[in-house]
Amino acid sequence: MGDAATDSIFPPLSLTSLRLRDFRCFPTLSCALGGGITLFTGDNAQGKTSILEAVCVLLRLQSPRTSTGKELARFGTDGCGVAGTFDGHELTHTTRGAEKKLLIDGEPARRTADYLAASGLVVWMGNGDLELVSGTGDPRRRYLDFLGSQLFPEYRAALKAYEKALRQRNFLLKRDASPSWQEIDAYTAVLVPHGETLLRLRASLLEKLTPHAAAAHAAIRAADPGSATPEVLSLTWLPGGDSDHLSAQLLERRAEEARRRVTLCGPHRDDFLPALDGLPAGTFASEGQQRTIALALKLAQATLLHEARQQSPILLLDDIFGELDPHRRNALLAALPAGSQKLITTTHLGWLDTQPLDAQRYQVERGTIRPV
Repeated sequence: MGDAATDSIFPPLSLTSLRLRDFRCFPTLSCALGGGITLFTGDNAQGKTSILEAVCVLLRLQSPRTSTGKELARFGTDGCGVAGTFDGHELTHTTRGAEKKLLIDGEPARRTADYLAASGLVVWMGNGDLELVSGTGDPRRRYLDFLGSQLFPEYRAALKAYEKALRQRNFLLKRDASPSWQEIDAYTAVLVPHGETLLRLRASLLEKLTPHAAAAHAAIRAADPGSATPEVLSLTWLPGGDSDHLSAQLLERRAEEARRRVTLCGPHRDDFLPALDGLPAGTFASEGQQRTIALALKLAQATLLHEARQQSPILLLDDIFGELDPHRRNALLAALPAGSQKLITTTHLGWLDTQPLDAQRYQVERGTIRPV
């Protein structure tokens, strides 16, 4: 999937240092990072995943492991900090209670959007990605949101405004036996424009992602000599509302909403269906097939980010190689964008016997790291 010619035109950007304070199990941490591959090895529950999580929190201001952020501060502390050098600029993200500070080269960022514009692109890959195929619509919406917030400047603001209005609208629907539609409609007026924006952007995302996911899926399968028959991956968009007539839809379902006491239309009900040869993969695909689809979806994210933003994303790969058979492992390594910085966690290095890597290595043990 990597393109050396393209990478030479758009040189890869990388995170060259990472520093933590009271983040998860780390009282402090400081490590230098190379622009290629860095391996973090160690037993389970030693802090490897937290290092990758910290990179995601630093660059994208969100964690792939928690939606609230309250769990990020080390137990017994009231805040935490992550900092690092990206593309020659010092980025700092600290929290203390409800207070958050964002600094670029030591100066406060005027807006969150300014901070994100100065930081890097990220693709997270982990064992939980199997839920993209076998799970409910929630992980698939989060998958689109994580990508959309990196591609479209208006996406993150629309999502936050929509979610806030949705929470208030649902609260009012549940609060009274007879809903107060005058109050509810005040939040509907806020919810609708942001909801229609999300519906349009997500539909556009899936249209752009589908050919990249199909190509990545075919490339992974082609590397497996046991894949005798071709399989075509497709993604079908299942919108939770009409991007042009969401207000009318909500009005039509008012009686049902009063009965069920929940908002019934909108992007919070969006989904997409991964299928192999037209059959729903969540129902009919084997675990191995589902794992290949999940890998293809994440590779499609990386390809689309590179294509649309003309910048290679940083790839955070959390303990996935030990779970893959040699064919899928080698195919994934071959498909990773050549110019991307790659941070990889693993509990063992046995899989390197079949795929040697030129990599910087750190050993992680009980909240400390050391180079090896």
